[in-house]
Amino acid sequence: MDSKSMVVNCVAYKAGQRLGEVTIDDISEEVKQPDTFVWLGLRQPEPAFMRKVQEEFGLHDLAIEDALCAHQRPKLETYGDSLFIVVKTAQWGEHDEIEYGETHFFVGKNFLVTVRHGASPSYAPIRAKAEENHKQMCRGPGFALYSVLDFVVDNYRSVVTRFESTIENIEANMFQSDFDQAAIENVYTLRRHLLALRNAALPMDEICNQLIRLHEEVIPKELRAYVRDVQDHAHQVVSNIDDMREMLTNAMHVNLALVTVKQNEVVKRLAGWGAILAIPTVIFSLYGMNFADMPELKFPWAYHATLGVTAVGCIFLYQKLKKSGWL
Repeated sequence: MDSKSMVVNCVAYKAGQRLGEVTIDDISEEVKQPDTFVWLGLRQPEPAFMRKVQEEFGLHDLAIEDALCAHQRPKLETYGDSLFIVVKTAQWGEHDEIEYGETHFFVGKNFLVTVRHGASPSYAPIRAKAEENHKQMCRGPGFALYSVLDFVVDNYRSVVTRFESTIENIEANMFQSDFDQAAIENVYTLRRHLLALRNAALPMDEICNQLIRLHEEVIPKELRAYVRDVQDHAHQVVSNIDDMREMLTNAMHVNLALVTVKQNEVVKRLAGWGAILAIPTVIFSLYGMNFADMPELKFPWAYHATLGVTAVGCIFLYQKLKKSGWL
């Protein structure tokens, strides 16, 4: 793969101002300049190219190995004077499905390297917006790091917002007494997607917490409020996801309860009619026996009396069951 396709952008900044693009070979010289840092953006780089980047920035071998693998857990690791951060990215794809990717960060006093893997939106608009804020860009790569992390968390929030509208429609379908297997399957699928998004957003809280407490050389005091804002948004995302998963669980339980109640009502009605039909069944079965001496067998009105007693018994039992709510 051509190195140009792997390098999204490589720009040097001095005192908050953009100096211009820098070649990979010149990075090591640029970062030596006072009040200067380099922001390098990469897209699925190859191992040989990453080794070159390692030489220019002086990165740790273990961090480089992790950056080459696109299946890392979200984390923050310290390697000497630099940090290695992994975050999960999420966005809606073309087929109305959530697509997940990863972004790996190498952060030092005078550089920021972002390595994107999988489905991940371009950070070019974020870079352009950050460059407009010269005052904060003077703080170094910490503000650039904040800008990308804030963008990642904002994407979490947009996904959650779209889930909320979907859940409202699902809830409307769940509050009915008819069993809908498709609705139950949709709830299960949605809960699985919410869990995946929660697993992506939850580590962001701890990552931001470590940046605020332990790494003042990267996140100075002036930037802590910004990182806390990202942390708060990530916490809000996790809280909303937990609430939605709880709502889906309750909606599913309510649906199953309604289905059970309806089934019980049907069983009660069947039992009530069964009890009513038991009266003529018993009487007629007795008279169907082949005995010579049957009660009132030769009485002229025996047939009509038997039918009358049967009808009265059925009507009486029907009224009692109707009054008790069984019919």
